Amino acid sequence: MSVVVMSRVPAIAGLLFLFLYFTATPPSKTTYHSLFLSLSLSSNSSASAHLHSLTLRPHSSSTPADSIAADYVRSLLSSSSFRSHSLSYDVLLSLPVHRSLHLHLLDDHPFTLLQQTYPGDPYADVSPEALPTFHAYAASGSATGPAVYANYGRLDDFHKLLSMGIDLNGSVVVARYGQIYRGDIVRNAEDVGAAAVVVYSDPADSGGPATFPDGRAMPPTGVQVGSTYRGVGDPTTPGWPSSRPGGTCERLGLEEVRKGRDVPGIPSLPVSASDGEDILRSIGGQVADPEWQGGAGGLLYRVGPGPGVLNLTYAGNDTIATIQNVIAVMEGEEEPDRFVLLGNHRDAWTFGAVDPNSGTAALLELAERLGKLQKRGWRPRRTIILCNWDAEEYGLIGSTEWVEENREMLASRAIAYLNIDSAVSGPGFHVDATPQLDEVIKHAAKKVEDPDNSSQTLYDSWISSGSSPLIGRLGGGSTDFAAFVQHVGVPSVDMFFGGGYPVYHSLYDDFVWMQKFGDPMFHRHVAAASVWGLVALRLADEEFLPFDYLNYASELQLDGLKRECNELSLQKSTKSLEDDVLGMPVSFTPIYRSIKELKKAATKINNQRKSLEGIWSLMWRKDPLKVRELNDRLMMAERAFTDPDGLFRRSWYKHLIYGPSQHNDYGSKSFPGVDDAIQNAKSLNTSESWSFAQHEVFRAARAVTQASRVLSGELT
Repeated sequence: MSVVVMSRVPAIAGLLFLFLYFTATPPSKTTYHSLFLSLSLSSNSSASAHLHSLTLRPHSSSTPADSIAADYVRSLLSSSSFRSHSLSYDVLLSLPVHRSLHLHLLDDHPFTLLQQTYPGDPYADVSPEALPTFHAYAASGSATGPAVYANYGRLDDFHKLLSMGIDLNGSVVVARYGQIYRGDIVRNAEDVGAAAVVVYSDPADSGGPATFPDGRAMPPTGVQVGSTYRGVGDPTTPGWPSSRPGGTCERLGLEEVRKGRDVPGIPSLPVSASDGEDILRSIGGQVADPEWQGGAGGLLYRVGPGPGVLNLTYAGNDTIATIQNVIAVMEGEEEPDRFVLLGNHRDAWTFGAVDPNSGTAALLELAERLGKLQKRGWRPRRTIILCNWDAEEYGLIGSTEWVEENREMLASRAIAYLNIDSAVSGPGFHVDATPQLDEVIKHAAKKVEDPDNSSQTLYDSWISSGSSPLIGRLGGGSTDFAAFVQHVGVPSVDMFFGGGYPVYHSLYDDFVWMQKFGDPMFHRHVAAASVWGLVALRLADEEFLPFDYLNYASELQLDGLKRECNELSLQKSTKSLEDDVLGMPVSFTPIYRSIKELKKAATKINNQRKSLEGIWSLMWRKDPLKVRELNDRLMMAERAFTDPDGLFRRSWYKHLIYGPSQHNDYGSKSFPGVDDAIQNAKSLNTSESWSFAQHEVFRAARAVTQASRVLSGELT
């Protein structure tokens, strides 16, 4: 009897040890992640309060109001347990000095170029602080010429006009906003000989019949302002930071900047729907195609030229000004040298309730929740860095200068960059990302309640919306992820609720519009902070990085190659991508073979991770060096998709898989270098141009192969 009792003692002692061990163990990371979500229950009012404070005045970059907003952000981040500081850069900004636009038909019709406040507008007193309606970096000068209507100002639109026999040389092009970046409209017009450009907001594209403040649509006097700079970062420091060590910085001169292709060589102005309609009524000539017809007062659109003649004058001041980024750091406990970065810009052309301060409010809400987690004992495994950028509106300047200044540190230490710009403009959740992050985004969306339907998760509503593809890609250069993914090769995400909204970049993007139409209950702001934060927490806390490069291989095979084949009108499957295009051979086989190797490498590293995570690893301590080495391969594989030489004639863009279209900065392209070369070869149809296209195919294939080798972790 006593022998039996004694035999049980070790077992009982072991159970007691396990009980004491696990009850003494602090809450798991997963527990803290659930707590992060539960902290959202009272955050609607705080998100609303943050947005209201941030949008009291227009606050374009480098203005006193922008500095006040920067102080507000830094103060809130510091109070949320983040070590925060401001970082200044001296950069080239563009300001309007004089603008005029006259229409000559039977008489002279001058335009006021003003946006009007409305009866009861709570911001009427401070609205004059907004910059006048203008295009940043537009060329100074005067031009007089017959008005020609060019639809959206795309390359195809100008080719259509030329095929109709329309003389564009010396004309003043009139184009409507939409489809492509405004800077590309101006560049396309300049390339066909136009003397100046007027861009207007067409009622057909601006949101419906009921205009603000009664409805969400752009009022007839609303004007979309914005930049026409086609580059990235400070124009005077292309590729290096505008920092001030010792008070000096190497810069290009203004004349050299103006000689480049990234700033316009002709003047331009934005105008309202009302002014655009007056101009369109003055244009005669051939009737525009049905798809070119807009919604200006039942008007039948014609292409011209004339008989209306436009006289446009613009004088700008390109000046070096000081901008401020706010950087906040919460140091990781176990891997402080690995960074998970979250970013949003602060500067706005006017009040910026949607663009960008809905995102800034979400950032502050997220920071407050992380601060509360810290007070309850949580510490991130890896360092979390919150970034609030300045001068994004001018050309992603604040984020680009910071990335260029910290390029090598980010290349060796950054896990991912998670961006939110215009976080909320309406219902509907949208995400763009590099493919290895797809699963972690979906996982987070399954945990967050849909702000517009509490009976289902964000993921459920996302799926039921029929979005195709579910997750887009980060090829366009529309916001601050560009420097991270396209210049350095950091896995990145950009997410938002809503999408295009009619009062974009106008005087009416204010707190009232958000409160009435964008997010009346501020539920979407809370959901944005929740899903953003959950993605960050998993990347910061999980022992193994939750990256899946099988998604990458599938994306490139099924989407990227298919798209390029369609460009070439190839009819063969991706398993045999060789054909003669206009008599010139272009083989996609190198890319296809490299993708097969990427798939093998992704499968291999996934299996290695499962092995390390297996049942024995629960009983015995995992080798931390093996965990670290595997995570490093997952982190560095995205860097391998970059090439030091960058895209042809666009060397700042280093990523060979995702980059902006050459003729539309907002447009996303898979294999952008291949696409550029094919478009050029189709135009020139020379042996040299097709040989160069083949060279770009080989170059892209080599990048994919390098990524495979990084994932495999083996030398050849």
